[in-house]
Amino acid sequence: MTSSRKPFRHISGVFLLDKPTGLSSNGALQKVRWLFGAKKAGHTGSLDPLASGLLPVCLGEATKFSSHLLNSDKRYSVRIRLGAETDTADLEGAIIGSFPIRPLSNELIELALNPLRGEILQVPPMYSALKHQGQRLYDLARKGIEIEREPRPVTIHEAKIEGFDAEWIDLDVLCSKGTYIRSLAQDLGRALGTGGHVEVLRRTAVADCTIEDAITIEALEALSPDEREGRLLPTDALVSHFPAVCLDEAATKVAGFGNPFTVEAGPDSGWVRIYGTNGFMGLGEVLEPGRIGPRRMANLALAEMPQD
Repeated sequence: MTSSRKPFRHISGVFLLDKPTGLSSNGALQKVRWLFGAKKAGHTGSLDPLASGLLPVCLGEATKFSSHLLNSDKRYSVRIRLGAETDTADLEGAIIGSFPIRPLSNELIELALNPLRGEILQVPPMYSALKHQGQRLYDLARKGIEIEREPRPVTIHEAKIEGFDAEWIDLDVLCSKGTYIRSLAQDLGRALGTGGHVEVLRRTAVADCTIEDAITIEALEALSPDEREGRLLPTDALVSHFPAVCLDEAATKVAGFGNPFTVEAGPDSGWVRIYGTNGFMGLGEVLEPGRIGPRRMANLALAEMPQD
């Protein structure tokens, strides 16, 4: 009797998914993993079910480098609905306050936005995955328990007004890791005196990855297996922002054993991409000018395994 279960395999690379609303990031991840038949998969930062947009999915050896996107800047397109605050700071929450909507102008919105730009302290929402004494804040919130949250440093690099009318404001936001767009919407509504919450949220970029290169689950399902693999970016796509060092055969062997190696030219500090005679090997850190220590290395046998 043969099993009807789909066999999983070693396959490595990065897939850029355009996640739909209504689906959790983990649910989207599992669908992509199943379609590729990948033994190992992970994503690079959750999107709320309410949100849509770019969700880079790492397969196989690429999961070793996903933290470098987790820690990267992200760009969002958000519509903020004015006139009410909700307990979740988004459309799905219960209204906890209603406010009159004052006439808006570009100058008035800019004035309210200015203190919310740059390096700021932001209070995370209760409906978040942060933990308090081992419990998720959203679990406590669902029990009616509110915990005082410490403000956390985040950076709003850009917050551009894309449009507005009497009841909503559209923003394009580029921000650091750990930023809550729901908190930004709430803070802006309070600054305007109108209240506010997220109505529509879409992530459009993560580091150098953009939504223009992503496709939906439905589009992925419609592709043949070969076409699906053609949508995979190489494992090193996640770390393309680091400088590269290329090794000769002798240094490739040294790095392959995890030992520090010397290079004739390279950066004086920071992380680097390591390329040996057979391609991308992983990441290293400059110990001193001309000397690099391997830090996070791919299993080349798995990373380069034929996709069949």
